[in-house]
Amino acid sequence: MDNLIICVGRQLGSGGCEIARMLAKEFNCNFYDNELINMAAERSGFSPKIFETQDESHGLLKSLLGGFSGRLGRIGDSYYNSAISQESLFQIQSEAIFKAAKTENCVFVGRCADYILRKHDRLFSVFITASDENRRNVVAERLGCDADVAAKYIEKKERQRSAYYNYYTSKQWGAAESYDMCINSSILGLERTAQLIAQVIRERFDL
Repeated sequence: MDNLIICVGRQLGSGGCEIARMLAKEFNCNFYDNELINMAAERSGFSPKIFETQDESHGLLKSLLGGFSGRLGRIGDSYYNSAISQESLFQIQSEAIFKAAKTENCVFVGRCADYILRKHDRLFSVFITASDENRRNVVAERLGCDADVAAKYIEKKERQRSAYYNYYTSKQWGAAESYDMCINSSILGLERTAQLIAQVIRERFDL
């Protein structure tokens, strides 16, 4: 596969999603974040709600499923109890990632896409971090809470995100050796950080 694939890992509040969108625009890539949940749901026939519940956490998922017969987005008329292993959902999501990467240039945010596509010829993985203060401020503004509440929220979400990544990849979430590049967006700001990453990608793949 010779499509350009950019995988973005990120700390909460680091601006990773915004930077990923900038990279997608810069390299004319399709962007996949929450959209990937819907892709996986479409392939499986399940409602996207179950993938939202499963997203970046670990353990067996017990949820209510509805609209199983190929209908999407509706958990309504008929409910039934079901237990689906996260491994099964991860496999469905992985297949969706493979399908997209095979047919188009892509930017993926999270979802262990860097590991799933590790054998891809033109894969570039980057991890976006930022200062604790900046991240607290961003999350506090986003949630409408104070810095202390934001800090606790960040800690909880990143513990889940780390456990998910470490479990499925046998690598360390956020560790430099797990990615092609790690960068602190607090130093240059989001736009210039995206520009710097783009420059490295161009030189890496002679674009």
